Amino acid sequence: MIGRLNHVAIAVKDLARASAVYRETLGAKVSGPTPQPDHGVTVVFIELPNTKIELLEPLGENSPIAKFLEKNADGGMHHVCYEVTDIIAARDQLKAKGARVLGDGNPKIGAHGKPVLFLHPKDFAGTLVELEQV
Repeated sequence: MIGRLNHVAIAVKDLARASAVYRETLGAKVSGPTPQPDHGVTVVFIELPNTKIELLEPLGENSPIAKFLEKNADGGMHHVCYEVTDIIAARDQLKAKGARVLGDGNPKIGAHGKPVLFLHPKDFAGTLVELEQV
C-alpha cells in the first residue's frame, strides 16, 4: 500500500534559523517559506537526493505545531510522510484494519498541492503518519 518515503517533518520554533542551519551548516538546498493556513503552519522543504525534510513553524497560536512545541520546547520530529497512489483506497483499507484517521477522515490539500491524510500515532508505534497521494 505505502510507497516511498516522501518526507520527514520537523517542528521548529524559528523557521529562518533552522533553515539557515540546513543551508549554511549542512550545505542543503532549502526552499523558501510557504504559509499553509489550512494546516496552521509555515513550511520549508530541504531537498535531499532520496527524500525531503519538511521544517514546520507554527502559523498562529492555534497551530497544532504550537501545541507540539509546548510539549517539546526544542522542537523535534513531528511526522513521517509516505506516498500512496490512491489515498481514498488507502484510507478505507487502513480503517478496515482498525487504524484511526485524524480529523474528519477526508483528505485535505497538503504543502505539495496534493491530497493528504494523517493517521493516529498510537496506531503506528507512537509516530504520526501522513499519507500523500502521488
